[in-house]
Amino acid sequence: MENSGLKSRVFKEVQNLVSSSCYSLETSRKHQILHEMIVKKHYNAVDITIDYHRNRILMDLVVDDSSYDPKNLTFSTPLMRTNMYYDNLKGFLLSCLETDNASIAFYANLLKTFRNSKKKEVIMA
Repeated sequence: MENSGLKSRVFKEVQNLVSSSCYSLETSRKHQILHEMIVKKHYNAVDITIDYHRNRILMDLVVDDSSYDPKNLTFSTPLMRTNMYYDNLKGFLLSCLETDNASIAFYANLLKTFRNSKKKEVIMA
């Protein structure tokens, strides 16, 4: 029961983080990294570029997971280049969020990373 509450709290916090990152007219590098990590996780992409002005996402998708190892550099991994259009960034990113256990663990780590980066910014200021 408590585990379910924790999962829903992590998921809700990630939704809030995504929502708050999409309201500003100019996206900070920190928010760009957040957006890229969410899309990479959802689409299993290895390289991603978000063009915020043209509402486009360019990414290389891994076609066959069996030959892909993120720890080793390989040139034989089959990739597919994709140019995707989005109408609403917030809606698109929220649709990329998943509720399985592996995704929730990824989001918890993501939240931890963003909290630590906020603390570092306050210390630096």
